[in-house]
Amino acid sequence: MKVSIRTAAVCLATVIGALSALPAQAQGGRASWYGSGKKTANGERFNPNGYTAAHRSLPFGTRVRVTNRSNGRSVVVRINDRGPFIGGRVIDLARGSARAIGMSGVSYVSLNVVP
Repeated sequence: MKVSIRTAAVCLATVIGALSALPAQAQGGRASWYGSGKKTANGERFNPNGYTAAHRSLPFGTRVRVTNRSNGRSVVVRINDRGPFIGGRVIDLARGSARAIGMSGVSYVSLNVVP
């Protein structure tokens, strides 16, 4: 298969543009989980088995890929609450999302905002 130089250049530019549009790593640090609560800060009923999380500053509804650094497993959660309220932690995951990435107790994670 023959490809013209122009076609190759257009393809390369498309790939580079797509890669540059990917969201940069938002944060990384320690994460904890929580399994009880009645209502979240945005007014929803708390679902301990849901794929939701609490973050101090990200807007409600933001989707974030959380990756457990110790095993590489990740999950996409939706921010619907505020916290964590313990220093040194960047996110609180609902119990369901913490289980999905094999987290028990406090773990180191990477956060990436999903478009």
